[in-house]
Amino acid sequence: MSSNEPPIADAADESDADPRRWWGLVVIALAQLMVVLDATIVNIALPSAQRELGMTDAHRQWVITAYSLAFGGLLLLGGRIADRVGRKRAFTLGLVGFAVASALGGAAHSQGTLYAARALQGVFAAVLAPSALSLLTTTFTDLRERGKAFGIYGAIAGGGAAIGLITGGLLTEYLDWRWCLYVNVPIALVALLGAVLLLRDHRPLPADRPSLDLPGVLLGCGGLVAVVYACSEAEPRGWSSPLVLGLLCGGTVLLAVFARWQTRARSPLLPPRVIGDRNRGGAVMTMALAVVGMFGMFLFMTYYFQVVLGYSPLRTGLAFLPLSGAIVIASTQISARLMTRLPPRLLMVPGALLAATGLFLLTFLTAAPAYASHVLPSEILVGLGMGLIFMPVVNVATSGVAPRDSGVASATVNTAQQVGGSIGTALLNTIATSVAVRAGVVHGFAVAMAWGAGIMLMAAVVAWVFVNARAPRYGQTTRAPGHDYDPHRMRVV
Repeated sequence: MSSNEPPIADAADESDADPRRWWGLVVIALAQLMVVLDATIVNIALPSAQRELGMTDAHRQWVITAYSLAFGGLLLLGGRIADRVGRKRAFTLGLVGFAVASALGGAAHSQGTLYAARALQGVFAAVLAPSALSLLTTTFTDLRERGKAFGIYGAIAGGGAAIGLITGGLLTEYLDWRWCLYVNVPIALVALLGAVLLLRDHRPLPADRPSLDLPGVLLGCGGLVAVVYACSEAEPRGWSSPLVLGLLCGGTVLLAVFARWQTRARSPLLPPRVIGDRNRGGAVMTMALAVVGMFGMFLFMTYYFQVVLGYSPLRTGLAFLPLSGAIVIASTQISARLMTRLPPRLLMVPGALLAATGLFLLTFLTAAPAYASHVLPSEILVGLGMGLIFMPVVNVATSGVAPRDSGVASATVNTAQQVGGSIGTALLNTIATSVAVRAGVVHGFAVAMAWGAGIMLMAAVVAWVFVNARAPRYGQTTRAPGHDYDPHRMRVV
């Protein structure tokens, strides 16, 4: 780090005893809670919204995918914006925009308007999420403090999923599905007030501000949109359709050109130095693969509960609670305690294997009620597995990054999660609806979950092969001025 480089955040320079850092962490986690809350609430509300707005089964997934695709496609740009204008400014901008987009979605009276509002939510979430995680990782650099911070962050984020499921059920059943979007407005206002009062961050000097790689944005986002849209259109048109094949080929070409462009751009959207490290690249790939099955599970189990078993929205939310509870327990009581003692892949690989086993149990579902025998064990296994995966993945992917790249490194993790989720949701929904035409809805869900379990096993293989970092040691920092970082040992040398 150069001697004239501006401080990352005042909080990072204050004593460890200063409580403002921890209150700032609550504000950051509250913003993450809003993003998680929104995703789970919308899943519960989706059957009601589908009936009211006349969505088809093939297109219902766009309520989820429009958000996750815009989120994932623009996250790298959002990370660069945070690095350019300052993390606090980007954080507050994301909060305001997310609240406005949520209000527009709640007022939607056509499926097109709802899709557009969800995409707009994703745009501002792409600014909010990397700035939030970047503020967290640059404030807590001591590994002991970092473990506690990630534990609190993970618990609130995981608790947000549970709150979202219950709140979504209550709002949908007793008010209207639209309130599942309106509820983001007061949460964003509270977080905005906390950000203004508690978060402190300096805008980088002009010489240290990265330029925005607009060609990279067009190439990367265009390629992702083409691939996801191709997966969604494969169900009504077939995989051999000229449109589907053209979109897949075109999207692949755009992504290949994007990768090439990043090696030549003056200020690349995704610098090769960020993703080129073996451990960081392996962690990002593990995240992308792991979320495919989890996103698919939320979508299909919502319809299984409400359409097949006839659950109310509230009962559906309660039925998901063991999953969220298992994520919170695994994050705070297992990962947070072991991530400073074990190599990261010794948490990631068992986590992926547990989650794959849980998804595999869902392949035996029938139209008869099977919550206690199949769904509950599956939720516990998937929750424990994802809780073991998330924290070491985020830690490996954001450790040892230069301050000028902290925003884009944080964005890369979120990009993997959202892109994996959007492509996975579209792909698994296409598989489920195609099978359902021939063999019934429940069998379609089961086949899709079998694919999800296989992809989760791929995540375990990737984590074992690529993530070879050793366990860090207490008392060391993830980054120190004037020192080089050894990502293979996860320590400063």
